[in-house]
Amino acid sequence: MAVAFWCLLVAVLMPPGFAAIAKATASERYNNRAPREFLEKQSGLSRRADWAQRNSFEALPGFLAGVFAAIAAGVGGHWLAGLSLAFIAARVLYGVCYLKDWASARTLCWFAGFACCLWLLVLAALAAA
Repeated sequence: MAVAFWCLLVAVLMPPGFAAIAKATASERYNNRAPREFLEKQSGLSRRADWAQRNSFEALPGFLAGVFAAIAAGVGGHWLAGLSLAFIAARVLYGVCYLKDWASARTLCWFAGFACCLWLLVLAALAAA
């Protein structure tokens, strides 16, 4: 269970990590008075890092639900740890693909991470039955 909790921490830290990349690679000095407007005006790596940040926030609820449902239902620790680590690996690769502008590979990584969340939820449902 500890592995899954560490993975939750990493998943929560991913969006601010991508936000930091977006701000650091921006074409002008970051404007904290209007951060969303500022990031909307960016292009290239900075823009892709902002998109990776947004998608990382979007992926977080499914992962949280999957992990906590699996814990509540008593899913085996090896499944919980393995799928949590696989989710983190997929999401890290997803971010790299986004930053490198590798669209097809990024989509595959997104599906892999999403599949991990679904698998955790299915295992939880089966364990609870």
